[in-house]
Order: sequence, then C-alpha cells, then structure tokens
Amino acid sequence: MGKIVAICTGPRKGERKTDIGRARLIKEQGLEGDAHAGSAHRQVSLLALESIEKMQRLGLEVGPGDFAENLTTRAINLVSLPVGTRLAVGEGAVLRITQIGKECHQRCTIYHQAGDCVMPREGVFAEVLRGGTVATGDPISTRPSYNFAVITASDRGAAGDREDQSGPAASAALKPWGDVTAHQIVPDELEQLAAALRRLADSNKIDAIFTTGGTGLSPRDVTPEATRRVVERLVPGIPEALRRESAKITPMAMLSRGVAGIRGKTLIINLPGSPGAVKEYLQILAPALDHALEVLTGRARECARGD
Repeated sequence: MGKIVAICTGPRKGERKTDIGRARLIKEQGLEGDAHAGSAHRQVSLLALESIEKMQRLGLEVGPGDFAENLTTRAINLVSLPVGTRLAVGEGAVLRITQIGKECHQRCTIYHQAGDCVMPREGVFAEVLRGGTVATGDPISTRPSYNFAVITASDRGAAGDREDQSGPAASAALKPWGDVTAHQIVPDELEQLAAALRRLADSNKIDAIFTTGGTGLSPRDVTPEATRRVVERLVPGIPEALRRESAKITPMAMLSRGVAGIRGKTLIINLPGSPGAVKEYLQILAPALDHALEVLTGRARECARGD
C-alpha cells in the first residue's frame, strides 16, 4: 500500500500545478478544479515521488506538481502496474489506469533544464470510476479486478424489438469492481435462462453473473426459477437487503422475487429490469460486494471480522 503525498491542480494545461492538500475526484471527470479534468481517458495523472527524486539527483529543484501531475504518490510502483489496474484512493474513490507514459510533442521546461524528464516514461494516467475526496496522507492501493457477465431476460429484447438499457446500466455501475466481459439477451424461457447461467458459471472465467429482468409477477417472469435450478447454495441475505432498502423508495419493491446464490465460485444475483432500479440495487449492494467477491474467489484480504 502506498500513500498520497500531494494533490495538485492547475487552471491551465501544460503548466506546473499547485499542491492544494485536499480535493474531490469526480466520476468520469477527474480532479475538481483542474484543467485536465474531463480529458477522455487521461482524467487524472499520477507520478511517484521516487520519480521526482531522480530529477532532484540531477540537480533540479523540483517537487510535487512541477511535472503537472495531479497525484504524487510514495511507496507504490506505479509504472509496474498494467493498464486496467484499479486503484483505491482516499475516501472510497476508485481509479483505473488507462495509460503509462505519454508522448511529448514539445519539450517541457524541465527537459531543457536537465536534458531529461521522467513524466513521458513514468507518468501514469487514469480515469475516475468512483468519485470521492482525496487528501495528503491518504492511502493508495491496488484492488482486485473481477470479470462479470450480464444476462438480460427479455422476450422483446431477444427478438430485437426493444433496446436493452438495463444491461448497459449494470455494466456501467459495476466498473469500480471489474469489467463485464459477457453480455447476453435471452428470452424469458426457463431452460434457456438456466442454460445460459450454467454455461457462464462453468466457464471458470466469470466471477459474478447479474441478471436483469424477469423477477416480477408475470407468468413469463421466470428468472428466479432459472437461477434456483442452477445455484448450489442460496445467499438469501442479498435479495432480502435489496428488497428492504428499495422498499423505502417504492412499495413495488416488495413484489420482486429475485434471488441470489452461488454456483462453484460464481456469484449469481437477480436484478430488476429497469435501468434505474438496476443502479439502485447495485448501490445498495456496493458495501458488501467487495467482501463477497474476495471471499468467494479466494482473493480475501485480512479484515477485522473473519465471518
């Protein structure tokens, strides 16, 4: 685990930044108040203090922010991390590394002074998957990245008569934990849904499957029945909590028949069919999802409670 030693922003691109000590990371944007925020996949830049110290040993009087980086770190080997690595930062923020180094089209002032610059080789760029506050002294660490699958249960969607919106909503909401590597639209047919769940769970490539749709009272809503056929162990606490918390927003939540369970080392969770409800359910699930995936996949970290 590393540490944040500076949080730097600047009003203009291409200039040195100022350490402000504390700032807010904004989802899909970057560091609040910084000129580089919203810059596609390079929303936040990171540079290790160890890299800056290399330039100091060359005789340059430089420090955090002088290389136009947003976050200066210590004791985490940023450049050794592959693109796609997720980083936990500060108060719940999550970044995903999108680029290592960059091509400099124009030599910066530091290069002209020293004949070298570490940013093109050792600067790291990331996008903000989950926002949060970050301050000097906060920890920064890598976090597990998981493979997910989404199955949308919809007769009309499978026939091409309706655009699937709940599947993409689930994919977007799951980004802080991992990537959706498989997405299928299956008609509301018990055997087809069960077969799709088995195939994905038994591939040994998927850590969790999220279904959307087919959890209501209609005769065609058979997703819970298909899930029960497939899972080896139920996890009743998940749907109980989802219904309980969602019912605080709408009484219709009590009509959801969704279930959750485990097949092998794959977690399967039924979600509703509307994009808004998918986001809501995943927000409710968020505080427990890390621990559930770590334990189930064998990537558990030490924690205060072992149960």
